[in-house]
Amino acid sequence: MEKILIILCVLLGLAYTVLAFPDGAIAVLLVLFLTIPAIYLIRYYSEEKTFLTSIFLVALLLRLGVGLFIHLFDLRNFFGPDALAYDAGGQRLVEIWQGLPVPDDDITLRANTTTGAGWGMYYVVGFIYFIFGQSTLVAQSFCGFIGALIAPMIYFCAEKIFHNQRVAKISALSVALFPSFIIWSSQLMKDGLIIFLLVVTMTMVLQLQKKFSFSAITFLILSLFGIISLRFYIFYMVAIAAAGSFVIGLSASFQSIIRNTIAVVIIGLVLTYLGVIRTASTDFETYGSLERVQASRLDLARSAESGFGEDLDVSTREGAIAAIPIGFAYLMFAPFPWEVNKLNQALVLPEVFVWWALIPILISGLWYTLKNRLRSAIPILIFLLMLTIAYSIFQGNVGTAYRQRTQIQVFLFIFIAVGWTVIQERRENRKLLRQAKQQKVMQRLQANKANNVIS
Repeated sequence: MEKILIILCVLLGLAYTVLAFPDGAIAVLLVLFLTIPAIYLIRYYSEEKTFLTSIFLVALLLRLGVGLFIHLFDLRNFFGPDALAYDAGGQRLVEIWQGLPVPDDDITLRANTTTGAGWGMYYVVGFIYFIFGQSTLVAQSFCGFIGALIAPMIYFCAEKIFHNQRVAKISALSVALFPSFIIWSSQLMKDGLIIFLLVVTMTMVLQLQKKFSFSAITFLILSLFGIISLRFYIFYMVAIAAAGSFVIGLSASFQSIIRNTIAVVIIGLVLTYLGVIRTASTDFETYGSLERVQASRLDLARSAESGFGEDLDVSTREGAIAAIPIGFAYLMFAPFPWEVNKLNQALVLPEVFVWWALIPILISGLWYTLKNRLRSAIPILIFLLMLTIAYSIFQGNVGTAYRQRTQIQVFLFIFIAVGWTVIQERRENRKLLRQAKQQKVMQRLQANKANNVIS
């Protein structure tokens, strides 16, 4: 299997080089430079070396393949127009760093800042452009690589919670192959980076709950910094979820109390020193009011033909609470077939139907987790609850809801894997029980035959 995947990687690399030269060749070299150490780390930290290497390569092939298709046919404006904004903003930063004269326009204003929504993405793109030159294909290939890493990372996250190889493998497969994860992480967009950082953050929190580690704290701090630079309001939810999990851990042994306290203090001091807390507070004061949320939501609801709930007013607490049911419905289940009016919405309907079919399994997995693994899963559960409520209030556009749902789905697939595993194990147990009963019956029959012979 690995040999076949390596051959496919070589063929895709040749396609990049031939069809998109010279940017394609640069993209291949960048991905190769990043992939070799990534595979080494995956194999070093996991007992399932072959599986995780294979699933990472499959995820990478899919994302780079879709990215090349979008690039060759110039479909960025159709699939993800945000890529065009990040391309322009990243190049503008390079011009500023090189001391070139730049116009005082919206591009400069958005890119040359360290506050607001998504400023970190401009710096990521700018850094890549500064080294390799302006190339959307190279930058989106980096995003595809990060998107592929989500699959092995969600494996580690699921394994730390449930200590079950089947659950971890199903989680990784789901994230690697589900279409929405592929499409949003194969382009020059921040979604794949955000999802990766969320999974790393939760994995490090789970690691720190079990064992104090400076490396885990370092990765956790870097992930939190990355999250606030890409989508600042998620930082608050992740921080609360992490703090909540540490507080719940205080009810355990004295050793865990000391460990969790030290971890919280170190993380808080470093984030404060780096200015993350101050930046988060500034962004919250600027963008965190319900009036500002209402203005943003109204813009989304009025955009194109995919807006919904334009009549809702979330500028008050009562209005925000009243908007949650309809917002939740669209966030978790949209686009609805009867409301499809665009080609890109119609293309995702097969995936939507699969997602709907998985909901009962998801509920089963959540119920099992609440009863049996609540303490381990508490940081993820807190984060999911907060982000789901926030997006249910904020979202007013079907396309944006479908896109940002992946930030929730990446963890929900863990619970889907749990539900599926529980169902399979119950079937296996029933099968074993039937076999045991059949064996008992056969033993009785043989015993009766033996008694008849003796008599």
